[in-house]
Amino acid sequence: MTDPAILYRVADIIEARKGSAPADSYVAKLFHGGQDKILKKIAEELAEVLLASKDGDKPHVVHEMADLWFHSMVLLAHHGLRPEDVLDELQRRKGISGIEEKASRKAE
Repeated sequence: MTDPAILYRVADIIEARKGSAPADSYVAKLFHGGQDKILKKIAEELAEVLLASKDGDKPHVVHEMADLWFHSMVLLAHHGLRPEDVLDELQRRKGISGIEEKASRKAE
C-alpha cells in the first residue's frame, strides 16, 4: 500500500511551485490563470473520470482520478488549504451517518 503521506508531499510541491514562472511550471501556469483556470481544469478532469467510469475502464478511472485529485489539491492551495484540512473534516465525520451529517449542514 502506498504511504498516504504522498498527499502531503504533493501539496508541498504545489506550494513550492506556486510562485514559479508559468513557462517553467504547470502548477505556476494554473495559478497564474487564476481560480477560473483551476476550476475549468477540475471540470475537465471530472468529466474524464465520469467517462472512464461509464466505460468500466478501471485503470483509466485510476489515472483520471489521480488527475482530479491533483487539480483539487491545486484548488485547495489556491485557498490556502492543505490535504490535512480535508482529512480533518473526514475524521470529524467518522461515525456519523451521511444522512445525519447532511442534515447538520442545513442547520448552519
